Amino acid sequence: MDTSAPAETDTERRGREFDFDWVVVGSGFGGSVAALRLAEKGYRVAVIERGRRYADADLPTSASDWRRFLWAPAIGLRGIMRNILLPHVFSSSQTGVGGGSLVYGGVLFRAQPGFFADPQWRNLGDWDRALAPHYATAERMLGVQQTPWESVTMELTRAVAARFASPDDFAPAPVGVFFGEPGKTVPDPYFGGEGPARTGCTRCGECMIGCRVGAANRLTKNYLWFAEKRGAQISAEREVVDVAPLGPASSSDGRDGYRITTRRPGFGPRRDQRTLTARGVVFAAGAVGTNELLADCKHRGSLPRISDRLGELVRTNSEAVLTVLLPEDMQTWRDVTASSRVLIDGDTQIELLTYGPNGDFMRLLFTVLSGYGDSRRIIEWAREALSHPRRWASTLRRGWSRRTLMMLVMQARDNAIVLTPVRRRFGRGYRLTTRIDPKRPAPTHLAVGHKVAAWLAERTGGIAQASVFEVLGNRPMTAHVVGGAAIGSTAETGVVDPRMTVFGYRNMIVCDAAAFPANPGVNPALTITALAEHAMQHVPHSADLEPAEF
Repeated sequence: MDTSAPAETDTERRGREFDFDWVVVGSGFGGSVAALRLAEKGYRVAVIERGRRYADADLPTSASDWRRFLWAPAIGLRGIMRNILLPHVFSSSQTGVGGGSLVYGGVLFRAQPGFFADPQWRNLGDWDRALAPHYATAERMLGVQQTPWESVTMELTRAVAARFASPDDFAPAPVGVFFGEPGKTVPDPYFGGEGPARTGCTRCGECMIGCRVGAANRLTKNYLWFAEKRGAQISAEREVVDVAPLGPASSSDGRDGYRITTRRPGFGPRRDQRTLTARGVVFAAGAVGTNELLADCKHRGSLPRISDRLGELVRTNSEAVLTVLLPEDMQTWRDVTASSRVLIDGDTQIELLTYGPNGDFMRLLFTVLSGYGDSRRIIEWAREALSHPRRWASTLRRGWSRRTLMMLVMQARDNAIVLTPVRRRFGRGYRLTTRIDPKRPAPTHLAVGHKVAAWLAERTGGIAQASVFEVLGNRPMTAHVVGGAAIGSTAETGVVDPRMTVFGYRNMIVCDAAAFPANPGVNPALTITALAEHAMQHVPHSADLEPAEF
């Protein structure tokens, strides 16, 4: 009788040696793709997300619902929106399980041609062709449809196209929203009944506050839903504060795995600090979050092999956010966030947006338009405010978001800023600041956007506005910072290779907008998803690996 113990399987061996096969940092578009595809390939996956979980009913009721809308854990606010003010850009990002899909306009355009042709990566492959099947997968998973109605906003966008481009330059927006019977909940209409029930869009205009109806195709209803079904474990309200190779950090390339340190977000010493181990790590904490963590690990010595190019080629999507305050409620909010777009001069995409009827808090971020692109804009702003005080005061009244038409202006042009690490004055580690990229300075003023805003204001009898950061601080406002850990051919030109693996390390992947080599010129969510699908395609199935390989 054979009494010897059965041979240990590769899965059992890995389970004995490591807590997980892969740890994914962040649960936005890139992290969600990584979690699902790695779980499908037989790996044990953990997702670490510093924000909380949100059911539809838990989402904010307005932008003034600070407890649920704003992220500032140091003062006890643990909501969705993290606002980031740096010397050369103001941006926002989302925090919570589902990342950028929580406050989700659902606008899912493919990148403009200039993105694929950027010199940073155009010689590394035919990217338009390589990403095409991944775009198709992302569109299917995210439930892309065109808005099935005509709206006031679409009519105004057609007017902009007729005035500044041509009627052919108008197009409906592809959006990740379920357009079933308004308000009616039905069994999963996307994945043969395997996904969650969905509720038809009611045209409430609340996409950018958080869709409490349940019509927005958030990641918790597709990628993350199936990742958890396949065994991925999501740890919410934990943030990763360090990643280091097992073994000497100075000499290890991660072949022996990684130690990941997490803690609860907030203020105070240690904050329930914990560690876990994994064979591989996926960085997907959003462009700013990934850059912050990688820079801190590099300069504190945990990941010293990371390329010195980290923090370069940070793109603002060559973006500006403007508004037109209408003289009355024209029901522009009876729509999804952005139902259409116009393309001007071949590479300037303009979308007219709504923040819905409950976004009045956002009025504090905008002021009367100033037409100059330099320090003169403050003088012009002051002259306008003093000459027409009632007009200026009207921009601060309640009901602003019901009467406001927002404008998102984006370009796929080669301009950038640089993220630079500086040692923290209090506490350990490094934080990020910015400087101008002298070779390709990012614009702080988009003249074409100002012309369109001024024209719309004249046409409607409204008031054109720009962000206070642009007018008073000469810095762009953008929702779409990308880059900083850009794809390149070598560590001398980029931070990750064409498969998005970090140069100098094994089993370490950047799987979010930080890897972008260029401005996409459109809302980046679909491109983040497609690039993440591309990266995961190159990770072998666990069953195909020899023990020594992983």
